[in-house]
Amino acid sequence: MAKDTKERILATALDLFSQAGYAGTNVRELTASLGMVKSSIYKHFESKEEIWNALLDNMIAYYDERFGSPDHLPPVPDSLEGLVAMTMRMVDFTIHDEKVIKTRKLLTIEQFRDERARALATKHFLTGLRELFTPIFAGMMDRGLLRRDDPSMLAFAYTAPISALIHLCDREPDKTGEAMAQIEAFSRHFIEVYGEVGHD
Repeated sequence: MAKDTKERILATALDLFSQAGYAGTNVRELTASLGMVKSSIYKHFESKEEIWNALLDNMIAYYDERFGSPDHLPPVPDSLEGLVAMTMRMVDFTIHDEKVIKTRKLLTIEQFRDERARALATKHFLTGLRELFTPIFAGMMDRGLLRRDDPSMLAFAYTAPISALIHLCDREPDKTGEAMAQIEAFSRHFIEVYGEVGHD
């Protein structure tokens, strides 16, 4: 029961923080949204700051488990078409999972206030994707699927435009379908340029 209550507090905190930011949300608003009193929240978290840090921990674990991370790599695709399919699965999750959408909005707001949020924004919007795809591309090169190149630079070139289009979906949700189509077209263009002839 205590675990369920903590999870409910964190879910509500994510809702509010992703809309108004950390500074723009007070504990009174949080308790009102939960239908609780302040003392009930403080049985689970000592402070608003503790709620914030627990929320970031929760978001990191959620994302790494479902999307992947340098420590939790998805399998190397066994075909060029497999790279396109893997990319689109990852993008679909990132664009449509409500918790991930709120997390991205939260990090966008808080990256200028909080050092930890800034580090996570850099990781999730840039360096983490590069680190994730570098060993994937290295593995595909070893399998003869991609031509030899610097896998880190290739990962950077591949993930940067995809990340930009994901952020477009956050700003303009009505363009999500168009962005998904652009990402797939870009992924197919990438394998046409870097794929080894003779592999599908």
